[in-house]
Amino acid sequence: MRFTTFTPRGGEPRTGVLIDDDLVLDLDAALGEILDIPRTLFELVTAGNGLVEKIASAVESLDLDASTTYPINDVQIEAPLRPGKIIGVGLNYDEHVEESGRSLDTDKERPERPVLFSKPATAVVAHGQPIHHNGILTQQLDWECELAVVIGKPAKAVSADAALDHVFGYSIVNDISARDQRRSGQWFYSKGQDTYAPFGPVIVTADEIKDPQNLDLALWVNDEQMQSGNTGQMIFSVAELIADISSGMTLEPGDVIITGSPQGVGAAKNPPRFLRPGDVVTARVEKIGTLSNPVKDAK
Repeated sequence: MRFTTFTPRGGEPRTGVLIDDDLVLDLDAALGEILDIPRTLFELVTAGNGLVEKIASAVESLDLDASTTYPINDVQIEAPLRPGKIIGVGLNYDEHVEESGRSLDTDKERPERPVLFSKPATAVVAHGQPIHHNGILTQQLDWECELAVVIGKPAKAVSADAALDHVFGYSIVNDISARDQRRSGQWFYSKGQDTYAPFGPVIVTADEIKDPQNLDLALWVNDEQMQSGNTGQMIFSVAELIADISSGMTLEPGDVIITGSPQGVGAAKNPPRFLRPGDVVTARVEKIGTLSNPVKDAK
């Protein structure tokens, strides 16, 4: 299923399912009389897969009508949820390791263990919402299209073989970075400012993506394609990332792991190309969808 959080015009945020890319099913309106539909998608994720299976079965038998659905153009798609933790993975594609080592001050060697950092939940914005360009803080605002993994079951010291059993689903995060705000090699402020984690527009449940290591990724700035890759090129797979992170840190339902960027970041272009107010940056991941955000002056 393709879960989303949406707000009808004049209404409050609601939990929905995206149908055929152009219709949003209001789960409470459609199923509220037979199922206890959580108020938020975060609560649905933490409720466990048993409820998701019941929802999926009920949705299959529904006759869709205007009382329970909205055309997607009539609603605001929100960020799917507010993560408990956002764990980023740096340098997880060989060609990105090379370009970062050449254009930034990162290690030129392939990492032996995942390179991890964090983003705060306050960095999250939804599909269509602006990425803020604060010219006082940065002149090097960059992009990174990444597969996002949403945890569905607590994971502590799990093996790679069992890791995918703890995944609720998959989404997209654009890992926005102010390259000139890295501080003594630390990435938190560079990557953690407000609006630096566009997220969504949906979470696709794990049963619809059997193999997260075979998904095409791409990113455009305006009409120019900047990134192209496949998750099969990851140095550390989704399962290996979950195993490594959970070896010393409990992953909880609603946590999000962003799994690294393929080559093509702006800092590595010749000459470098960074985001400016007026740009529109669009990230796409196969089987999930498209996440598009305008860049606006933060003033």
